[in-house]
Amino acid sequence: MKIKDELILGIETSCDETAVAIIKNGKEIVANVVSSQIESHQRFGGVVPEIASRHHVEQMTMVLEEALEQGGLAVEDMDAIAVTEGPGLVGALLIGVNAAKAVAFAHEKPLVGVHHIAGHIYANQLVEELEFPLLALVVSGGHTELVYMKEHGSFEVIGETRDDAVGEAYDKVARTLQLPYPGGPYIDRMAQTGTPSIRLPRAWLEEDSYDFSFSGLKSAVINTLHNAKQKGEEINPDDLAASFQESVIEVLVGKTLRAMKEYGVNQVLLAGGVAANKGLRGALQQAVEKEGKKLTIPPLSLCTDNAAMIAAAGSVLYRLGKRSGMDLNANPGLDIEKPFN
Repeated sequence: MKIKDELILGIETSCDETAVAIIKNGKEIVANVVSSQIESHQRFGGVVPEIASRHHVEQMTMVLEEALEQGGLAVEDMDAIAVTEGPGLVGALLIGVNAAKAVAFAHEKPLVGVHHIAGHIYANQLVEELEFPLLALVVSGGHTELVYMKEHGSFEVIGETRDDAVGEAYDKVARTLQLPYPGGPYIDRMAQTGTPSIRLPRAWLEEDSYDFSFSGLKSAVINTLHNAKQKGEEINPDDLAASFQESVIEVLVGKTLRAMKEYGVNQVLLAGGVAANKGLRGALQQAVEKEGKKLTIPPLSLCTDNAAMIAAAGSVLYRLGKRSGMDLNANPGLDIEKPFN
């Protein structure tokens, strides 16, 4: 007798992507639909929360229907509804949470609230099996963290940013170089052709710290440009991008390797929007494999915000017996280390 496949519907609206996905047995993508708002926010040089929320309201029903149509399924076929509970923009989160609650209530399905960063980490489960204990380097516009996991659903943050997240630093440097939003991909492309010939600082912090700091580096890039302008000198933007990226990657990879050895992990994961950065992907892969360890990196489509990762994390929580009530609310400051309800 064939065991019924587990189907989880995931909803993600933490920032400026309206996304719905269906995952089978926690590992297989049945449907994955993402509606991006980049064009709406580009002229402002960043995400405008009110505009993001309005777009989510406009897109949610269409994206949900498209995902169900793509998978050839109905809500009745789902085992549970997973949704990003936080962190993120509170207005944006509320749209997804309320949509998930409405669907779960109307169809009498279990509801599972998911931490956004847990979703990014579990995007790797859609690539290959996770091998515990493991270490995840989470790099995005709002987060830079090293997360140790000894088992499913267990998250210990051993290092985090003290100021700017790495993606935020990329966007601020890109604005200084007058590049379009989002600036990270532009900096990455420029770094591939430039030479890291400009001396910029590395923030290692205390000797035993796994925390990160990119505010000083960002300021150093801005000061380098301003000083050159005052002296009437020209700086090659590609070289500056390459120098900035080299500084970022050296610290990210260095701290990840040290934590990997100290914690004796079996696997290293790269997760978050900045995981799409080619320079970082290449450098981390080379460094981890040199140490004889396993590195998993999601494809580019699963690095940026999507609902497949939320459904994958939701599948794990569902199997662990975690459920959210109809009083589930958006929680922009949700702590990943706090035990799930």
